[in-house]
Formats: sequence, structure tokens, C-alpha cells
Amino acid sequence: MPIDPRDPTAVSALADSYRQLRAEVGRVVIGQEDAVEGLVVALLARGHALLVGVPGLAKTLLIRTLADALELSFRRIQFTPDLMPSDITGTEVVEEDPATGRRAFRFVQGPVFANVVLADEINRTPPKTQAALLEAMQEGHVTAAGETVELPKPFFVLATQNPIEQEGTYPLPEAQLDRFMLNLWLDYPPFADEVAIVKSTTSGGAQAISPVLSAEDLAAFQALVRNAPVADHVVEHAVRLAARTRPGREGAPDFVTQYLSYGAGPRASQYLVLGAKALALLDGRVTPLAEDVDRMAVAVLRHRIVTNFNAEAEGVSGVDIIGRLVGMD
Repeated sequence: MPIDPRDPTAVSALADSYRQLRAEVGRVVIGQEDAVEGLVVALLARGHALLVGVPGLAKTLLIRTLADALELSFRRIQFTPDLMPSDITGTEVVEEDPATGRRAFRFVQGPVFANVVLADEINRTPPKTQAALLEAMQEGHVTAAGETVELPKPFFVLATQNPIEQEGTYPLPEAQLDRFMLNLWLDYPPFADEVAIVKSTTSGGAQAISPVLSAEDLAAFQALVRNAPVADHVVEHAVRLAARTRPGREGAPDFVTQYLSYGAGPRASQYLVLGAKALALLDGRVTPLAEDVDRMAVAVLRHRIVTNFNAEAEGVSGVDIIGRLVGMD
């Protein structure tokens, strides 16, 4: 459907669809509102998201439910130490024509060929296999046996990671972390939410999810986000925020040079602006404010900055540093 980013009707349609989506997901996943918002922001910005949390916080259920509510094809890949790249992208097989006896190679698509790909416990597989997702995440296609095969659109990688069990895991390379637009942390639910979770999961049957948006609707809303106007001072605010994370560079405060080894690159500035635009539209506003950039700061920057020994020794986390940077303006 044609969408004019300055048309108030289109903006209100996105806001209304988001409310319906939240309600539909809430029938299955109780709480975790911030994570739901973050996932929708990533989808609208054509980005990928990494969900980090201890087991049992409904990370996998949340992603599957969101895919169902968006009427998108969904595949889950359980990452294990023995997983091979071809188990993700696909492989060539030899087929014989029974009529002629002639043999030929045929490419069999792997589970990466879906709209929403859940990379479950992505840090449990070696870097060689992790890297199989890099081309797909960045370029939207897969190269196999010398041929380039396009992935379905829209295409999102939503990965999960367990932060407490590090035995037998392989930390994601910085280059791959940078491909994830957002790093979303899921915390333990409040008491009232946990009571509701226990009640809903220990009685009755599973809730059926009704699709709220089609792939075509989502593509139209993605175009709306991309074309939404943004003021120069908001873009400059995002660029300054990302630049201040770079130790030893002009404009970086002393505590950044003291506590960080590396800062965020230009992709962080891009995602700060795209995330701010998506937040504004979800809220029914045509253009974002600097406050929207600040709201995106932790999720965009957390996995793009590297703390050093000084920070570890003094108990200073990356989130602490981001909070101080946001409070500077």
C-alpha cells in the first residue's frame, strides 16, 4: 500500500497496528514490554536483534509469537558445537533423473531461508558456523557452490544468548555483534507477572495467535520509517553520542578514555537515528526527538563498546558509561 511518511493517516495506522500487535503478543507472552518494543523497532528498521537473558524468560516464545502475529515464515536453528555452516545455509545434493539416468546437483535451501530466523543460543557454536550468518545478515543473500541465492524479504535474524553459562560457549566476534542493531536484555519478571505466567502455563491450552500484519504491510511500514523526516540537530545528537564512546578521540570525556578500550563505529549512529524514527512513529509522531535517540542508546551501544581492565576492577559496566554519556546533553 502506498504510504506518504508525512501523511498523518499512515502514522496513525502504524501506531494502531502496533497496539494490536502488543495486545496479540500479550495473550501468550506476559510482561517483557521493553523487549517487545525493541523487537518491533528492529523489524521496522530492517535490523537484527540479540536477546540476552537467563533460561526461562520466554525469549524463544516471544520471537515465535511475534513471527506468528506478523504472518511471517519462521525457522528455528538450535546452535550446537557440532553445527556446520551448511546446516544453516543449505547444501548441494546429487539427484538422478529416473527417466534419463542423468545426474545433476541441486541446492537444498537451509533454515536460513525464512522471514524470521531464530538463532537459539548462538554463542554455542564455533566462529566458523557463526560466520555463516554474516553474509545473510548484511547482504540479504547466501553464496553456495559459487551461486548467490536471495533470501526472502523481509529477513530478520533474532538470536538468543545465555549470559550466565559460559562453559562450552564461543563469544561472538565484534564484527558479528555489530551486525545486530539492538542488544536486548530480558530481566526476571515482577512478582505479579510471574504469578500470571504460572497461572497461564499450568492450566488450559495454548492461546492461538491471529496475524495482525502481513509481510506486505510490514514492508510498507518499513518504508515509512526510512522516509520519515528527521531534524539535523537530532542526527547530530546521535552522531555526538556515538562519537563520545571512542576513547582518545576529540569530544570523548575522560571517563571514556579511562574505562573503554574501543567505542562504537558509524553503524551505531545510523541505528540510533533509525531506532529513534521507529519509536516516534510507534508513538504516533511523524519525526523523532533527541529523547528518542537517548531511549535507544543502551540497546544500540551496549554491545558496541568494550570495557577495559580499569572498568572491571572498579565495577563499572558498559551500561553505566552509556548512562553517563546520555546525561551529558
